[in-house]
Amino acid sequence: MTDTPVRLLNLLSLLQTPREWPGSELADRLAVSTRTIRRDIDRLRDLGYPVEATRGAVGGYRLVAGAAMPPLMLDDEEAVAIAVGLRAGAGHAIEGVEEASVRALAKLEQVLPGRLRYRVATLQDATIPLVKGDGATVAPGTLTTIASAASGRERLRFGYRAGDGTESRRLVEPYRLVSTGWRWYLVAYDLDREDWRTFRVDRVSEAFATGARFTPRELPTGDGAELLRATMSGPPQGDYAFDVSFAAPAAFVAARLPGHLGAPVATGEESCRLRNRASDSVEWLALRLALVDCEFTVHGPPELVGYVRDLGARLARAAPGDG
Repeated sequence: MTDTPVRLLNLLSLLQTPREWPGSELADRLAVSTRTIRRDIDRLRDLGYPVEATRGAVGGYRLVAGAAMPPLMLDDEEAVAIAVGLRAGAGHAIEGVEEASVRALAKLEQVLPGRLRYRVATLQDATIPLVKGDGATVAPGTLTTIASAASGRERLRFGYRAGDGTESRRLVEPYRLVSTGWRWYLVAYDLDREDWRTFRVDRVSEAFATGARFTPRELPTGDGAELLRATMSGPPQGDYAFDVSFAAPAAFVAARLPGHLGAPVATGEESCRLRNRASDSVEWLALRLALVDCEFTVHGPPELVGYVRDLGARLARAAPGDG
């Protein structure tokens, strides 16, 4: 095997299996001398792969954990398994996954051969996910398109449906994807409106990178997460304001509500109040409030007050008394 790059890739593939390889066995596998194997091991080390050597009659080589994560080689089954897992996680803004999973998915799907892309899509279509919240889901392809455009500093165009159902086309400079634990949001500079905006990704459609590069602008606040929080608590953007008081400590309530609804403010040792804006459905918000598992009072808006009252009546009728 005289092609050095190909030989190095094959050597790396062998070393990534969880075992120790004698130099003579590696030489036989790759049809080269043990001296060539030693040189190739040194090349891999220069590239950042932590290859450990043990001496003696039964000594050999193995890949160990290093200070940094080197590139890995995956076989077909491993690549499909990882892609399916990342797509499943990316579609439902799972807390803790956040943007890193989407970046990884974008890199992996970019280099997947066509036959493996088909297998991933087939497995995904045959899987029924268990959704959270109001069931809003995100197409993994939309996330990877946005993530790639943000990473490559490439302008993005897409269709967007506002909370009131209004449809529009947007041209933006994508900055970051932000996960709230329940939803994905895109923080971007809207070129038509000449201002920073946040977009719920589950309301984005037909997203594509335009190919036009841009120089990132300076955010008006510290980072994308701070801008998203400021947007959620700021002026209305097709959503509604709500006001709820709870007969429980603020820490108790905060631990039982999704983070994007905001932080309740203590009004006493055993009471707190939460005022914020929401783009969730009134029905979903009412159910989330009920799941806090304490007494609460809804002060507004009227739609939420009415729905909670009707929900309470239905639940009471569902569990009639003995009389």
